[in-house]
Amino acid sequence: MSERQKEMLNIWLDGYEGKLTAKNWSKLSKKSLDTALRDIKDLVDKQILRPKDNNQRNIEYEIL
Repeated sequence: MSERQKEMLNIWLDGYEGKLTAKNWSKLSKKSLDTALRDIKDLVDKQILRPKDNNQRNIEYEIL
């Protein structure tokens, strides 16, 4: 897990009120949406995150 991923997950674990989405990840990390999607996909592959629902747009994730 990269330092950026650790930092971003800690934001949510510390009680951030927003949804864990790629768009929010991108805004908070000040990185592109593509980078946010890659970070999230990597964490899903490592079974650290999982999608909350089957919505294809604005997917919300939860920490396992």
